[in-house]
Amino acid sequence: MGVYAERVLPHLIHVACGASGVQEQRERVVPLASGRVLEVGMGSGLNLPFYDRDRVEFVWGLEPSSGMRRKAEPAIEASDIEVRVLDLPGEEIPLEDDTVDTVVLTYTLCSISEWQVALEQVRRVLKPEGQVVFSEHGLAPDEAVQRWQSRLNPLWNTLAGGCHLDRPIVKCFVDAGFRIDRVDGDYRGRPHAASFTTWGVCSAR
Repeated sequence: MGVYAERVLPHLIHVACGASGVQEQRERVVPLASGRVLEVGMGSGLNLPFYDRDRVEFVWGLEPSSGMRRKAEPAIEASDIEVRVLDLPGEEIPLEDDTVDTVVLTYTLCSISEWQVALEQVRRVLKPEGQVVFSEHGLAPDEAVQRWQSRLNPLWNTLAGGCHLDRPIVKCFVDAGFRIDRVDGDYRGRPHAASFTTWGVCSAR
């Protein structure tokens, strides 16, 4: 990992993912989590203030980037939720089958290269009665915006640590065998090519 990936990129992601519109989305979905929680792509810990401590037993924070884990240390120390950091990617969740009550995915699925494998892992560790709560940016519904997403995606992918502008979030969950229980979507700022956000709740079929 170079200096950009370990030092510069974590700061840029922290700033971008801490924007007001993104924080509003976190406040919308994170309090839905309960029980034993797995957060895939914990990043710099921006979700931690929004967990309901009366509903959450503890959080497994899965984060492969050492730079992001360092960035998360102050948020973890300030949190009244127990956080158990796991330093592996979403494709390698080091937990037993059927051990997680809630999986939280916020602005993470866009940057997992083998997202199919990661969602298979999520299904494996999720309890049969468990749920996934998510808020993810991805493929916009408007063709004009989609064209811009397609044009910008190669450069964006390189500069933003593997992030994809045009990943079809709902289709990803459905193709991985999840049932969509609740979903909504809207543009959460500008540019529209980077801001269409889908959020909701899904569960294993």
